[in-house]
Amino acid sequence: MDQLNHYQTIIKKILTEYHKIFLQVSDPDVDEVLIFDDERCHYIWLNIGWKDGEKVNAMSVYVRLKNNKIYIEEDWTEEGIANELIREGIAKEEIVLAFYSPEHRKFTDCAIA
Repeated sequence: MDQLNHYQTIIKKILTEYHKIFLQVSDPDVDEVLIFDDERCHYIWLNIGWKDGEKVNAMSVYVRLKNNKIYIEEDWTEEGIANELIREGIAKEEIVLAFYSPEHRKFTDCAIA
């Protein structure tokens, strides 16, 4: 399996596992949605619906593949998607914590870009 397919498989596995957990305690008015776009390499988990008269449109996780690396653009999980990726055998040097500015990424254990 080439690197791109390997990354895609692992990302989808992790997000699907989170999705299953959250469906067990989900709010009936808010949908937990997974969006996987293998062609463009975007992987999203979001919440959408209405709660108490207010529109809910919140992105829990957004991961994309760019320049042969995994860019974590958004991550509101407690454990952290990067930690899940590392547990699956992905090297820290292959993960970019893109929710940090490029100037602050140098202070992480992960790739800068």
